[in-house]
Amino acid sequence: MHATETLKEAGRLMTVCNSCRYCEGLCAVFPAMELRRSFTDGDLDYLSNLCHSCGACYVDCQFSPPHEFDVNVPQTLALARAQSYARYTWPGIFSVFFERNGLLVSLLAAASVAVFILAFVAVHEPAAIFSSHAGGFYAVMPHNAMALLFGFVGLFALLAIAMSVRNFWREIGATWPVQSGPAALWQAVKDAGSLRYLDGGGVGCFNEDDEPTDRRRLYHHLTFYGFLLCFAATSVATLYHYLLGREAPYPVYDLPVLLGIVGGIGLLIGPAGLLLARGRRDPMLKDASHAGMDTAFLVMLFLTSLTGLALLALRETAAMPITLAVHLGVVFALFLSMPYGKFMHGFYRYAALVRYAAERRAHLDAGK
Repeated sequence: MHATETLKEAGRLMTVCNSCRYCEGLCAVFPAMELRRSFTDGDLDYLSNLCHSCGACYVDCQFSPPHEFDVNVPQTLALARAQSYARYTWPGIFSVFFERNGLLVSLLAAASVAVFILAFVAVHEPAAIFSSHAGGFYAVMPHNAMALLFGFVGLFALLAIAMSVRNFWREIGATWPVQSGPAALWQAVKDAGSLRYLDGGGVGCFNEDDEPTDRRRLYHHLTFYGFLLCFAATSVATLYHYLLGREAPYPVYDLPVLLGIVGGIGLLIGPAGLLLARGRRDPMLKDASHAGMDTAFLVMLFLTSLTGLALLALRETAAMPITLAVHLGVVFALFLSMPYGKFMHGFYRYAALVRYAAERRAHLDAGK
């Protein structure tokens, strides 16, 4: 379905739901909807990114298929949400490659960088490719070269993410900082950090068998906090290198390694669980047209963790140089794809939660 048609259908559904209001206690979408009488495209993108796709409103709705009103809010908002990633991304031309062939493009990028690193080593020190360096990563690829390569792609990803979020923030009609004070920011942090609205109104997410569970919430937590722990591990290692002059590799008991191990385990279980949970969901709740985008993001997170843990296990063996090249290739591809895939839903959802918190506070204050 084209984006214009999707938003038109989303507007129709919100008009129907605004007349019923049976689901207002399930999540943030319906209270935010009730503050409006008509819906701009920005409003609909805002509401779609508030939706956590728990499926409760579909199960509870008296107008869901096969009713003639054909109300399917989770599926329609999931489609609108995925299309919003492409609409607000910067630069927009890149989103086409990842939207249609996200996993293939990411894997090709990972393989290309891995081959580049191995070729770099082969030119400068051919014997190093199959030699044991007792974990000396920089004997395979100099630190400055590694920092330059990943510093460039990291800064580009941060710029692209910031520009995309700015585009989304402007389109949903939010202002800064007038509409979003510290209280709204903090409330959004709590809501996002606890996945408050991924509970189906308290019973959990609905699956193909109509049995609500909290498994998706658990897998999301493992993925999110696993990623944060891995980021923390990299940050601590950077401080070690530049402030303390301590170069990797570090002992297994040291903080960067411990953070990386715990985070890596989370990034193995979480993405794998989300992939399995997606396969078990009712097809009526899913946006099948963008399944590749979701799959690419989860697979790249899983591979980043898998190759990172493999590198830790093999860092004192002759397999270390090849494992390092593969891991760096996967990380590079993950960074490159971040602004153009499912990773962006975290930023858009947080922005939507900030606006929702501000709107609710303003509405409550006006009613006093």
